[in-house]
Amino acid sequence: MTNLQGRRAVVTGATQGIGRAIALALAHNGAHVASMSLPSEEDRLRLTAEIESAGGKALTLDGDTGNPEDVRRLADAVLDEWGGFDIWINNAAKLLGKPLADMEDEEWHGLLAANLHGYFYGCRVAARHFRSEGRGCILNITSITDIQPTGGLGAYTAAKGAIVAMTKVLALELGPNGVRVNALAPGATETPLNSTAWIEDVRRTYRQRISLGHIAEPEEIADVAVFLVSDAARYITGQEILADGGMTINGNVGHQTSC
Repeated sequence: MTNLQGRRAVVTGATQGIGRAIALALAHNGAHVASMSLPSEEDRLRLTAEIESAGGKALTLDGDTGNPEDVRRLADAVLDEWGGFDIWINNAAKLLGKPLADMEDEEWHGLLAANLHGYFYGCRVAARHFRSEGRGCILNITSITDIQPTGGLGAYTAAKGAIVAMTKVLALELGPNGVRVNALAPGATETPLNSTAWIEDVRRTYRQRISLGHIAEPEEIADVAVFLVSDAARYITGQEILADGGMTINGNVGHQTSC
């Protein structure tokens, strides 16, 4: 049921971290994968080779998902190359740790451009294509921060919460057209985005808080993404699925137990 043979997928921000793992997992399951990431010729060429090695066709472009023209260019390139797409995954993100009261206007708007506006541009171009096709699947990568907030990540958290709301509305609007829209919220995950943000004390705390006892690898998130865009999840829409190892359910504070 997770066989994606011949499906055409778009993944933004796919040259590293969760996006890269999703792109490769899709390819391993038979999909062709197109992507757009900020300019890096080395990263783009490596991703192309990895997708093709995994068995899929690859189309990799440079661009900024916070720019609507770049997002339209990505969709047009996939239409020209493959005649359309079946899956659109919004994943590109940016991180800035700073208290809300200390943020400058340009920092706030810069975070929203990457983490919210880019998702809207992707959802819009995908929705217009899928409505005409009468089928399709949109997956928005969010975060558990909208459920379990972290101080200093106000703009990032606001964007992720807004994406969940947008996901639900789109699911209602596009359901009659045979289009599913879901969100996937990873918990703590070892990615380049987090590599400089986490000191060892942070990792130690995460391991204590996560029920399964370890910080996720990107591949563990990617497997859930493959499920959500596959026919195995054909009756799931308008949902935010958490892949957090049990972190958000952990209310343990050291209570003593008795027999």
